[in-house]
Amino acid sequence: MDPTSQDALAEITRRHKAAATTVLGLIVATILLTIVAYLGQPYFSELESRPIDYAFLFLVLILGLGAVAWRRTKFNPTRLQDIAGLYGVSGLIKTFEKTTLQIAILAAGIAGVGFVATLMTGQEFYTYRSSAVAVLVLAYCYPTKSSWIRAVERYTTKPEEPPPPPEPPTAPDLGM
Repeated sequence: MDPTSQDALAEITRRHKAAATTVLGLIVATILLTIVAYLGQPYFSELESRPIDYAFLFLVLILGLGAVAWRRTKFNPTRLQDIAGLYGVSGLIKTFEKTTLQIAILAAGIAGVGFVATLMTGQEFYTYRSSAVAVLVLAYCYPTKSSWIRAVERYTTKPEEPPPPPEPPTAPDLGM
């Protein structure tokens, strides 16, 4: 499939819309989770727990950095070039969508961890912290259609053939 064909652009539009809608939905869900933690504050029983605090911080840090590492690994130029060579435009677009959704789900997990920690301890700042990290990860993975189009064009175009090598110089004719 040609990267500039109408079929390719239609598939990019369709998959981009699905990925962007999912990411925006998870941003809204994360914000709603924060509002629930704020409104539920009077109903939580406070529990001071240092092990939960350390486990929460460690888990959110690992998941946040893991999301960045996952995206950088999956969108490695060499990997994308191989995918484009093996599966073409369609495979490349599927990879963009799948990776975006994986990172978005990881961000939702970060928000969920914070809310569970809030339910366990009664301290809503766990939800606030994890929601902030989750929104940052969701903003980081938010797909832009123009970047998908540029990447498809970059990785699916055939490199131009190099010019033929020059002929080797010949020895001058000395007339002997």
